[in-house]
Amino acid sequence: MDIGISKRLAKLYEEGKEAVLCMVVEESGSTPRSMGSSMLVFPGGKIEGTVGGGITEHRVIEKALELLGKGTGSMMYRETLSATEAALDGAACGGSMGIYLEVIGRKRELVIFGAGHVGKAIARLGDMTGFAVTIWDERAEFANEENIPWGRTVCCPLENFFDHVAPFHGDTYVIIVTRGHVLDADVVKLVEGMTAAYMGMIGSRKKIAFVRERLLGQGVSAGHIDRIYQPVGLPIRAETPEEIAVSAMAEIIAVARGADLPALRSSLTQ
Repeated sequence: MDIGISKRLAKLYEEGKEAVLCMVVEESGSTPRSMGSSMLVFPGGKIEGTVGGGITEHRVIEKALELLGKGTGSMMYRETLSATEAALDGAACGGSMGIYLEVIGRKRELVIFGAGHVGKAIARLGDMTGFAVTIWDERAEFANEENIPWGRTVCCPLENFFDHVAPFHGDTYVIIVTRGHVLDADVVKLVEGMTAAYMGMIGSRKKIAFVRERLLGQGVSAGHIDRIYQPVGLPIRAETPEEIAVSAMAEIIAVARGADLPALRSSLTQ
């Protein structure tokens, strides 16, 4: 890997910013760049470094932007250049290249709706476990940096949330712990159809039934409601805000690590 790209990667990880690393890992015949040549592709299409320029690099950038749209993942892109295409890319004759692409730099993102005692405790634990935390509340006395210094606070009407926050992606984990049943239901409706690795909502069986009935009456799909983990968290008999935070984050980490979540949650159905 190019030294300059290696140093840039370290900075991206430190800042929690994202890009796609593109590196030549296979070559055969005459190719514009050799193995180890690397390039970073940033949101919007800005690049640093090169994997050879020309038509191949253009196609690699397109693939990288597709990965950024998903928010996570990796892929191998292979291309065989004709003699004409190779000449345009600066190579003497045709050859083939294999380029590995991977989204890097972005932290797992924890989005919390509700900055009360439970939301605050979850934000603190989320930050401790390496998540990039965003916490929303419409009450300024709760959603502020002095009260919650462990991430980004967003204070606005709920319907304006996505004016301040980028769309969710495949590494976004969402927890709904607002101040009331109706507001929780409004959040569930707001995030319908959005990509996320996890969505969970706090609540008793009575509250869950209320939210479900309300949302179905508003035309929200049963499939969307059922994808939300209810109640949020692993069944450890949590009572305090801090214990609920441990339960919720344990469940999120289990999802992120690919654990057997149905088995972990099985006591909820007993």
